[in-house]
Amino acid sequence: MSSTAYSKLRVYIEQTMSMAHVYQPVMLMQLLANHGTAHKDEIAKAILALDQSQIDYYSAIVPQMPGKYLRKHDVVSAGPRGSGEFSLNEFDALQSDEVTSLLQLCQDKLNAYIEKRGERIWAHRDHTRKAIPGTIRYEVLKRAQTRCELCGIHDEVRALEVDHIIPKSKGGPDILENYQALCFKCNAQKKNLDDTDFRDWRTQYETKQSDCLFCELPDAINVLAKNELACILKDNFPVSPGHCLIIPKRHVATYFDMNQAEINACNRLIKEHKEKLETDDKTITGFNIGMNSGASAGQTIFHAHIHLIPRRDNDQDNPRGGVRKIFPDKADYKV
Repeated sequence: MSSTAYSKLRVYIEQTMSMAHVYQPVMLMQLLANHGTAHKDEIAKAILALDQSQIDYYSAIVPQMPGKYLRKHDVVSAGPRGSGEFSLNEFDALQSDEVTSLLQLCQDKLNAYIEKRGERIWAHRDHTRKAIPGTIRYEVLKRAQTRCELCGIHDEVRALEVDHIIPKSKGGPDILENYQALCFKCNAQKKNLDDTDFRDWRTQYETKQSDCLFCELPDAINVLAKNELACILKDNFPVSPGHCLIIPKRHVATYFDMNQAEINACNRLIKEHKEKLETDDKTITGFNIGMNSGASAGQTIFHAHIHLIPRRDNDQDNPRGGVRKIFPDKADYKV
């Protein structure tokens, strides 16, 4: 006859347990296998054993780091190309007690290194120094649509991490616009290798040009919304009701001079204000988004700005072609 405890757990596992991830069954398995008690580190290791993304990370390191140097010193050999196998040279010539002795020597070497380096050994993988709040992480992953913003891989294939665009070690700020979603492989490769000096990032973002109209922002009456790095202004010469300009606060000449953090800041304002316009004005049925870059493209104010232009049904006799109307004879193309 089954115990009450068994029946309760069985019902939970079979009927109640939600499977948003592997965590719950793995934790229960550890507790069951360890007589009802397990340390969180033991549970974490059990989860890690199932995380193929972490295995992939270190599988990529093995041939490039220990494999490379052990081969260089003729200690190990690599198997056939693409096999991923390694073999210890002359292993068959070793006695069992010699194997035991060598294992202990390696363990001693490992213990001494761990004692000397401590937590710094794993600093490149440590994201606990200042945890990124869950709400921020959610916004970053949502913006990236759960794909690495560098290589495009989906988080179901390779785990995503929230990374500072301007590295934290170089003064990068803890703001939404300075975060991006990178898979663990891209993040590990990126490290903090950007050689730009961002230690005085606040001053750089305050860069102004004395004769620039947008550097001397109007009073708050014309500023519709803003965030750390960008703001929205009403266009003084609107081509449709609601026409506005999204501009970076730092003086940069064109869109192509903006850094990724500024692009993120502008994109965030565009999406938020687009939704506000649609809520406030139900006649809006479309938008044009555009920018002029360079005098030959029609730019007259050389401070980067993005036009957000609401459109409405029948606001023009023939809207076909949209932004292509910069060349009117090529706007109404046929497909």
